[in-house]
Amino acid sequence: MKYRLLLIILAWVIADIYFFQAFKTLTTNALVLSGYWMVDVLLAVGVVLLAGLRGANRESARLVSWLMALMLLTLIPKILGTPVLLLEDITRLFRHFPPRLPWVSELAMLVAIAVFVSLVYGITGGRHHYKVHRITLKFDDLPDAFDGFTLTQLSDIHAGSFTSKKGVEKGIAMVNDQKSDLILFTGDLVNNRASEMDPWIASFAKLQAPLGKYSVLGNHDYGDYVQWESKEAQAANLSRLKAVHPQIGFKLLLNESITIEKDGQSIVLIGVENWGKGGFHKYGSLTQAAENVPDEKFKILLSHDPSHWEAQTLDHLKHINLTLAGHTHGMQFGIELFGFQWSPVKYIYPQWAGIYQKGDKYLYVNRGFGYLGFKGRLGIWPEITVITLKKKTV
Repeated sequence: MKYRLLLIILAWVIADIYFFQAFKTLTTNALVLSGYWMVDVLLAVGVVLLAGLRGANRESARLVSWLMALMLLTLIPKILGTPVLLLEDITRLFRHFPPRLPWVSELAMLVAIAVFVSLVYGITGGRHHYKVHRITLKFDDLPDAFDGFTLTQLSDIHAGSFTSKKGVEKGIAMVNDQKSDLILFTGDLVNNRASEMDPWIASFAKLQAPLGKYSVLGNHDYGDYVQWESKEAQAANLSRLKAVHPQIGFKLLLNESITIEKDGQSIVLIGVENWGKGGFHKYGSLTQAAENVPDEKFKILLSHDPSHWEAQTLDHLKHINLTLAGHTHGMQFGIELFGFQWSPVKYIYPQWAGIYQKGDKYLYVNRGFGYLGFKGRLGIWPEITVITLKKKTV
């Protein structure tokens, strides 16, 4: 966390100094020029002073999160405005560095303002700009009774970030409008503490599905990212979080499987605890969860982290037809237009949003219902996934 914060502040300082060269060509007002730096200095000092308290209590963590969001609001517009200045500097290099052209500085400022306005919308409206993503998947071995069966997937609720009951319940109503047979949740119910769900239990208990609601844990659900007074306190928090799932009507699958029956036929849901590559904890055991599942059964795996798919699931002895994951949030920032997808998170996770296929095995990565860190979304909107299973015909 400390190194990440230092890198952000370093990038902030470099972008600030460079962008200021254009800013000062547009005004000579000493008060305005001083204000340019004063805002950034106050934000930086606030973040550094409070960073050591992050996790000590909910209010300090919330304040740090808001300060970092404001920091990004000042940093990202400047970074995206600097290419305009850089192009001019390349030409100035061959012209013995004459003074900057005012119109170039104005153009850079307009780009920065446009980005700033977009980010403000992402914070104010984007976080509840829910999108329903529908996809139909066909399988040879799907039981006939499940032809046309529908699943609604949710992921990454992150209840500790919510502030708008109206916004959250808008999303819950949209989920119920899909009238799917099952609702499946793929982890990260909270940011860190089980108590974050207390104001939202009644809201999420409204979710309805005729054949049940099932869930797994994500990396944030274990409380590993805050400082606890003892290991016993952390364990008690996890126990409390596990108890929340039935309170909102979900059956929590902890390295176990369950059979879903319809018209005398069945499929199997397998749910593992969090398993992620790199520094993420590997609490999940697919072998344990699928131990008693017959090989011939059609299987759907709930696994929070999509890295689990290539690392273990694809080559597992038990054939997993469909894996559902989340975790990436699509970084809550990117572009999805006319079939084109891009987000910085793609350079970390090869499977980061939407559907992926290898042979007759599929992975769907949900973009997340909530948000974390950046207090909003831009381009990568909160997602409600509706998957229709179809029997493949010759």
